Amino acid sequence: MGKFEIKTDKSGQFRFNLKAGNGQVILSSEAYTTKAACENGIESVKTNSQDDNRYDRKTAKDGSPYFNLKASNGQVIGASEMYSSSSAMENGIASVKSNAPGADVDDNS
Repeated sequence: MGKFEIKTDKSGQFRFNLKAGNGQVILSSEAYTTKAACENGIESVKTNSQDDNRYDRKTAKDGSPYFNLKASNGQVIGASEMYSSSSAMENGIASVKSNAPGADVDDNS
């Protein structure tokens, strides 16, 4: 089962990573100014991760596929790593869909 990890960055802002059961990071957040906002971001991922239309599939300048998960208002709430292929990216999306809804929160902030 996946888990969300909350951490504080060097500038004192809060970020979360969603990790799959194997410990691999499958989604990373933007920076949040408060812990409460970060926790709201996690809840938004849990909710929006089940809607395939919320995944914005992209291609980086070097040709690597990646995706952003967006909230209903269009704001990016999480970004993936760069993948080696479109099929690997689709596997990453499937992993977020399966891991996010029931993921526990591990607060290391």
